[in-house]
Amino acid sequence: MTQDQLPREFEPMNKVAVRAMLWLNGFAHVVIGLALAVSVLMFTWLFFKDVKEAAYAHNLVHGFLHALGTLMLLWSISALISAEIRYLMGFKLQVETFIEVVLVMFLRKLIVIPVQDATPTAMELSMWVGGAFVLGVIYVLVRWADKGSEVRLKV
Repeated sequence: MTQDQLPREFEPMNKVAVRAMLWLNGFAHVVIGLALAVSVLMFTWLFFKDVKEAAYAHNLVHGFLHALGTLMLLWSISALISAEIRYLMGFKLQVETFIEVVLVMFLRKLIVIPVQDATPTAMELSMWVGGAFVLGVIYVLVRWADKGSEVRLKV
């Protein structure tokens, strides 16, 4: 149903409903922003805890890879915070941000596979490598398409 199809009597109620939803959406984004900020603190603390445990365990390679996995989580949170900041400043959410987050999660999995307790099967390993490759190609294509549209807009 389009705006023109609503009876005029609903116009005041429609305005109130839209204002309420805009306020609620703004509140939701404030909560999301605060949750992302708290997660930065938590993942930073976890990273330093992982480094400390690696130093005490005298297994720096294992500990470093585990800490790097935690750092990758922090990277994905940072990408989400950047997207949230851009959204709150009035810009559109970009699909490439979410592709980047998923790509970082795939790379994180590939980094922490060597320090897992269970050895992955060849099928599982090829699934993660193939998925990361496909996401990388999608990311490059999306970035390339965005740059092409920016060039067309400037002309």
